Amino acid sequence: MKALLYELIDHQVLTKQSAEQALLQIAQGSHNPSQVAAFMTVFMMRPVTVAELEGFRDAMLALCLRVHFDRPVMDVCGTGGDGRNTFNISTLASFVVAAAGQPVAKHGNYGVSSACGSSNVLEYLGYRFTNDIDLLKRSLDVANICFMHAPLFHPAMKHVAPIRKELGVKTFFNMLGPMVNPALPSVQLVGVFSMELARQYAYLYQQTTKQFAVLHALDGYDEISLTGDFKYYTHTGEFLGTPSDFGFAAAQHDQLQGGDNVPDSAAVFLRVLRGEGSEAQNNAVCANAALAFTTAGKAATLAEGAQVAADTLLSGKAYVAFEKFMDVSKRHQP
Repeated sequence: MKALLYELIDHQVLTKQSAEQALLQIAQGSHNPSQVAAFMTVFMMRPVTVAELEGFRDAMLALCLRVHFDRPVMDVCGTGGDGRNTFNISTLASFVVAAAGQPVAKHGNYGVSSACGSSNVLEYLGYRFTNDIDLLKRSLDVANICFMHAPLFHPAMKHVAPIRKELGVKTFFNMLGPMVNPALPSVQLVGVFSMELARQYAYLYQQTTKQFAVLHALDGYDEISLTGDFKYYTHTGEFLGTPSDFGFAAAQHDQLQGGDNVPDSAAVFLRVLRGEGSEAQNNAVCANAALAFTTAGKAATLAEGAQVAADTLLSGKAYVAFEKFMDVSKRHQP
């Protein structure tokens, strides 16, 4: 690791193979915490290259506990790390998408650079994390959605998790999260925290058969916030989206704030899921679900997708899917 750190400090970049090997060694506990922290810090000070990102991704997938479902699934997620502290928009959109008929295998984790990640809010509400494949399949059968808590599927990352928590800022692991869903979803909506990362994701995803949309809001969000325009990439090109594309009014930043702690965030989550959110909150969730629908081929336009999402959320169908999801978990708690 010392030699590798000297190279990185000397402004050199890693090949795909070097990046993959470095992460494999870190995951195996071959390096001490100070060296690992230094390694991660380098990539907070300069952009990760496409080759490095690809190598890190391949290492994570090689080490993960893979999950195979008997149907195509979708993931709706963000990298986190945008520093905006919004409520759990992507997680809520996932339940809307599932309730509307698109199977969802969501990959998530605790918040690192925000108060409350998807794992924080679901755990607080009583969800019990599992890597029992049969139980995940049961959840998908009953609720059309399952949740994979990242640490249970990437056990080799146990050497990294405490360091990430102590650093408390986004690292290249934030960049990797959506790429290393152990179910290898064939459809994916990904929000990322920078335009450069959006282009890198799009480049890598274009080398696959995945149906995808990678988005970044021009004012910095890793999701569609409706506070301004956003860029998104698919197999067919690069597009500029606006709030009016969904038929929604523009939102303000303070209308999208999550709680300062997990209980407050969970309260917001349930309020929105029950159809009791503010117009801005509901619209943000529906906008992300709408792009998920068009990505999956379930809607022809963003406006059509937004209408399906609004009907699903405000009719209570999304909350019913959540109740079924929670019931599967609670019934199988020891």
